[in-house]
Amino acid sequence: MPPPDPIPAPQAAPLIRPAAIGDAPYIHHLLEIYAAQGNLLPRTLSEIYRHLRDFFVIEIQGRVAACGALEIFTEDLGEVRSLVVDDQFKGRGFGRALVERIAAEARAIGLRRLMALTYVPGFFHKLGFTTVPKETLPEKVWSVCVKCYKFNNCDETAVLLELK
Repeated sequence: MPPPDPIPAPQAAPLIRPAAIGDAPYIHHLLEIYAAQGNLLPRTLSEIYRHLRDFFVIEIQGRVAACGALEIFTEDLGEVRSLVVDDQFKGRGFGRALVERIAAEARAIGLRRLMALTYVPGFFHKLGFTTVPKETLPEKVWSVCVKCYKFNNCDETAVLLELK
């Protein structure tokens, strides 16, 4: 009789947590990959350090598998930014989990609206966001977008979630 198949080791559950200082280089690495593909705007490592408190990460087996940030514009409006999932971890619901965590944080601090600029509006629609004209988000357009090299030819879609 052959020996029994070994029992596979259980996969560690993903942990969603605020980013720590040691996560910054890997967050930067993930963002560089997505920026090189044209899927988001680049951010310097210095920017990551300055905005580290905005970030949440998903850690699995001691490794950052995904990240996303909540940027606050006004007492009313926040934005989901820098949402990326490492290619090795795509399809596991990590993007959804991060957006849900960011939305929970936005609600907890009293924001009433959460927006994103995205190339994949369908993803956000599944989470309750609706497409809106960029012009309805002047807080974003005139504080961030105006500095972007794509300002006059922006090809991203604005989506918005009304927080309850």
